[in-house]
Amino acid sequence: MANKTSGGNAAFHNFNNDFAHIADPNERRRLALAEIDKAPFGWYHVRAIAVAGIGFFTDAYDIFAINLVTAMLGVVYWQDAKGKSAGKIPTNSDTAIKVATSGGTVLGQVGFGWAADMVGRKRMYGLELILIIFATLAQSLSSDSPSISIVGVIIFWRVMMGVGIGGDYPLSSIITSEFATTKWRGAMMGSVFAMQGFGQFAAAIISLIVTAGFKNSLLTASSASKCDGVCQIAVDKMWRVIIGFGAIPGCIALYYRLTIPETPRYTFDVARDVDKADVDVKQYMSGRFGEGKPDEIIRAAAHTDAVDKLDPPKASWSDFFRHYSQWKHGKTLLGTAGSWFFLDVAFYGLGLNNTIILTAIGYAGGTNMYETFYNTSVGNLIIVCAGAIPGYWLTVATVDTIGRKPIQLVGFTLLTIIFVIIGFAYNKLHEGGLLALYVLAQLFFNWGPNATTFIVPGECFPTRYRSTSHGISAASGKVGAIVAQTVFGPLRTRGAPKGSTKSPWLNHVMEIFALFMLCGVFTTLLIPETKRKTLEELAGEVPGTPNYDPISSGHMGKRDSVSGSGSGEENVHPEKAV
Repeated sequence: MANKTSGGNAAFHNFNNDFAHIADPNERRRLALAEIDKAPFGWYHVRAIAVAGIGFFTDAYDIFAINLVTAMLGVVYWQDAKGKSAGKIPTNSDTAIKVATSGGTVLGQVGFGWAADMVGRKRMYGLELILIIFATLAQSLSSDSPSISIVGVIIFWRVMMGVGIGGDYPLSSIITSEFATTKWRGAMMGSVFAMQGFGQFAAAIISLIVTAGFKNSLLTASSASKCDGVCQIAVDKMWRVIIGFGAIPGCIALYYRLTIPETPRYTFDVARDVDKADVDVKQYMSGRFGEGKPDEIIRAAAHTDAVDKLDPPKASWSDFFRHYSQWKHGKTLLGTAGSWFFLDVAFYGLGLNNTIILTAIGYAGGTNMYETFYNTSVGNLIIVCAGAIPGYWLTVATVDTIGRKPIQLVGFTLLTIIFVIIGFAYNKLHEGGLLALYVLAQLFFNWGPNATTFIVPGECFPTRYRSTSHGISAASGKVGAIVAQTVFGPLRTRGAPKGSTKSPWLNHVMEIFALFMLCGVFTTLLIPETKRKTLEELAGEVPGTPNYDPISSGHMGKRDSVSGSGSGEENVHPEKAV
């Protein structure tokens, strides 16, 4: 029998002491995980959402803020450019700065995803936030020099920041998933992801505040090419404040991330430390700070006893390839990764319409620099509030009742129709019609595949490969974002006169996006419905359920040890669906 211990924090309860008296490690595992799955929704769930969600708030803020900041960089560092280019950042530099974040994100998603399965969620959680905070502050203090341009410095730090942002995707998703109650797991994960909408909103608000703060200086210049002297100094301060503010929310959440206990599912299935997992379950539910500290002698004995007795197979490269070489498992990874890729190509590509949309609502340009920056900030606030934020929270409200797969399938279908209309009727649409379609697209992106592609990979894979698989899926999405920015961004200006801002091919680009959305419909058919199912059932570990896989669950070859059974059938440790 294991000693009772303390540990954990207010956001992540530690469940361990409840089942320390049970000798069979598989039964202790089943009961402890059932305690998490059946737990009524409580304040410790809300705190867990807040701790994970602040990371996504920060991620979205940092990614969205750069769209507002690059115009300011042009005013500060390209004031001496010739002709009409004065005060404007070159297109190639603008694209490079934005793509740098996505490139770093791919590395972080794969790297942190793999590391969280190798060394544990707890050891990695918080490190990605430290990297984001440090890189964000470094950006805000950057400048050029005779030996290096501002573009090179910012690209370096945005790649570093991107690595941290990438790590937040698999870690926040699976940690929320593995601590969540089954009934409301989708809503909890959706709430974490929905913080992106508030992050985008905050970036536009901070931009609006600093614009108002430097109003008198900005009024001295009628255009970017004439913004020198006090105007240029003001803009230099503005972009640094906007970027630097992104580090503040991360600092608030850092303590809680560094002090969470390891998720009980990882401790049971990968670390195979039964006694420690029991303590962590109790700690999470009680809301106490720190992590569990079981008696080390008893813990070592329990660990030795559990290594060979626990059902789930040990993680290894050979087991990884064996698992995903089976079509029933490989198709799920293909479905999550493919859906995320097709989604992000169009999701990031839709931003190519932002200038047109801002013009349609009367918030593009201005007679002086104050009006220009003011209109850009307010226009982006309207865009975020019109479609993005409502879409996120409609997902939270319906994902555990309608289900993940129907929401994603209907979302891709409606987006296909919307992009077909935008593309083929582009030259016939009035600005009001284009605005309505844009808002609908934002709504069904976020009340659809943009949210569900984040949720499903955090649920449908076995614990030992859950983080790696989520990281691969998320990285596929960011590759799609890079394609949208580097391929379709320049493609939309095909045929335009040199130096022109026109987009003659934009309608054809929208038609191509419709094809990507249609492909998303087919990849969605490969994923399972995860609504109201335990993670163990989705991993195929629960006998008698449609997903049951005796090999992946580790039940194959375990025969009934009860004397007199004589059946010769395999004895699977019956994990009841909870």
